[in-house]
Amino acid sequence: MRFILRRTAFYLFTAWAAITINFFLPRMMKGDPVSAYLQKNQGRISPEAIDSLRTLFGLDSGKSLLRQYVDYWGLLFSGDLGRSFSKGLAPVTEVIGTALPWTVGLVGIATIISFFLGTSIGAVVGWRRGSRADLLVPISTFFSTVPYFWMGLIAIAVFSTTLGWFPASHAYGKGSAPELTFDFVGQVIRHGTLPALTIVLASLGGWILGMRNMMVTVLDEDYVTVAEAKGLSRRRVLTTYAARNAVLPQLSSFALSLGFIVGGTLVMELVFSYPGVGKLLLDATTAKDYPLMQGVFLIVTLTVLVANILADVAYAVLDPRTRQSEA
Repeated sequence: MRFILRRTAFYLFTAWAAITINFFLPRMMKGDPVSAYLQKNQGRISPEAIDSLRTLFGLDSGKSLLRQYVDYWGLLFSGDLGRSFSKGLAPVTEVIGTALPWTVGLVGIATIISFFLGTSIGAVVGWRRGSRADLLVPISTFFSTVPYFWMGLIAIAVFSTTLGWFPASHAYGKGSAPELTFDFVGQVIRHGTLPALTIVLASLGGWILGMRNMMVTVLDEDYVTVAEAKGLSRRRVLTTYAARNAVLPQLSSFALSLGFIVGGTLVMELVFSYPGVGKLLLDATTAKDYPLMQGVFLIVTLTVLVANILADVAYAVLDPRTRQSEA
C-alpha cells in the first residue's frame, strides 16, 4: 500500500510540474501567440478583433498571471488546449488528433516489434554466449550507428526507386481519403512498411545488446545454478529464471520508448513525408504557434508518465522485491 501511495504522489507531483512548466515557458519567451498571429496577418485584423484574440488565448491585459494560470487549469480539465492560429484557429485537440493516430500506429507498432524481437534475440544470444550467435550483436549494432537520415534514404533508393516494392513517401496514396476499407488499409500498410522497417533496424541493436549483457550477468546468479542443478529443462531455465529477471531493466527503457512514441520520430517523418506528431511540432515551432506547441508537449509528457506507471506496475508484478523494499 505504501508503495502505491508513494508512486502515486510522485507521478501527481511530476504531472503538476510538467503542466506548470508548460504554462509558464511560452510566457517567458519573446512575444505571444496573438503578436505572432498579427505579424502573420498584418493589416487584416481590426482592433476589436485583436482584443477578442487576446481573450481567446487567455492573454487579457486585465488578468494577472496567477488568474491566467488558474484559468489554464480550468481549460485543461474541460479538455480545451486552446486554438492553433497556424491551422486557421482550429482547436488544438483536433489538430493533434489528426496527426496522433499516424504516429502511434506506425512508430508504436515498430517500437513494439523491435522490443520483442530484440529482447528475444538478446536472450538467446546471451544464453549461448561465446558461440557464433554473438556475431548478431556487432551486426545489429552497426545499423544503430548509421544515421537514420541515411538509412531512410538508402531504403527509399533500394526498395522504392530501384525495386519499386514500396512507396517512397506519405501515409497513403494521393487522391485517397482516410476511410475504413481494405483498399485504404492496404495503402497505409504499404506506405508504412519502409518507415517501420528503418525504425526497427535502427533500434534493434540496442535491445539485443542490452538483453544480451543482462543475460550474461544473470546466468552467474545462484538461483540459475540451482535451477540447472535441479535438472529443469534448458527452455524453462532460460524463460522462467534467466530471461524473466534479465528483462526487468529493459522494461524501463521500453516504457520510455512507448512514452516518446507520441512525440513521433521527427527525422523519419521528414524523410518519408509522414503526417505525424513530430512534423506537426516542427511546423508549430516554425510558425511560433505556442498553443499547438504547448498541446503537443503536454500530450507527450503525460504519455511518458502513463508509460512509466505501467512500467512500475509490470516491474512490481515480475519482481515482488520492489514492493517489499517500499513496504
